Amino acid sequence: MQSDLNRNNRLDKLGITVASLCAIHCILLPILLPVLPLIGLSFVGDHTFENVVLIVSMVAGFIALFTGFKRYHRKMYPIYCLALGGLIYSLKESFGEDLHPYLIALGAGLIIFAHVMNVKLCRSCKTC
Repeated sequence: MQSDLNRNNRLDKLGITVASLCAIHCILLPILLPVLPLIGLSFVGDHTFENVVLIVSMVAGFIALFTGFKRYHRKMYPIYCLALGGLIYSLKESFGEDLHPYLIALGAGLIIFAHVMNVKLCRSCKTC
């Protein structure tokens, strides 16, 4: 069971890293956008890149959280938190440019919080 827990923790760490990088990307993008073509990274400013990163974050998150749910803790709230964070993150365009930084921080924060909760719940499992 310990190797399963380590594998699950790696997925949680991957999810935390991807969500954090995604938030940093979205927050710093307006500042770095003029420089990106000069250094050959213009694809980073594309919406397709942002959507791919969000999808990778959500898939890794769902796998990690579902594995933790199924094998260790049977608590659904980390999965709800992940889904809400992904929903907020993906719908940020609907609320206007002024709220982008706040919605990005809230969505990424909820995704990261879901992974942190999952790690703590998996480690506190008494029946494993």
